[in-house]
Amino acid sequence: MKKIVYLISPNDIQNKFYEDLIKVLSAKNVGFFQLRLKKVKKDKLIKIAKKIKKITNKYKVKLIINDYPDISKTINADGCHLGQNDTSLINAKKYLKKKIIGVTCHNSKLLAKIAIKNKADYLAFGSFNNSKLKPKAKKANLNILKWARRNIKKPIVAIGGINNLNYKKLIKSGAKYIAISSYIWDNPKLKPEIAIRKFK
Repeated sequence: MKKIVYLISPNDIQNKFYEDLIKVLSAKNVGFFQLRLKKVKKDKLIKIAKKIKKITNKYKVKLIINDYPDISKTINADGCHLGQNDTSLINAKKYLKKKIIGVTCHNSKLLAKIAIKNKADYLAFGSFNNSKLKPKAKKANLNILKWARRNIKKPIVAIGGINNLNYKKLIKSGAKYIAISSYIWDNPKLKPEIAIRKFK
């Protein structure tokens, strides 16, 4: 399978999650795993990240830490993802040196151009659909992906409410990766290891 999935963690991580993650990564279509836990203290986040890193290393999946360049460096993750309100990209680049740093650009060409100028390694656009993870997120349309494909050489990630029925149009429009969370971890009908195989 092509590694088109940029997998984002559930909001709450319990012991069963690690077993599920192994099964999900076994599908071999996940290129990145982002650890995104907004309400967890840093010391606990580091412990969780270290456990996850053992699994992502085994399956050759890049581990990205959301918001925290310092934790990314502490556990030697592959990189960090920054929103527009997080640490500046320039500072993160100096701190993390050659690590992967991605930036959220919403539906904005201007934000994308600034991110490229400041040497972001990938850009994330969205939200393309209603999302449980970010219900109040700014909406994006397919034109931003088409523009990015023509004008940006860095990998593009599409985010927001992505499922098995709507992901193909995002890939066709220019996304190299599709960011998925709720469809995998909160799917009422499919187990995580089955849900992940819907993305080929």
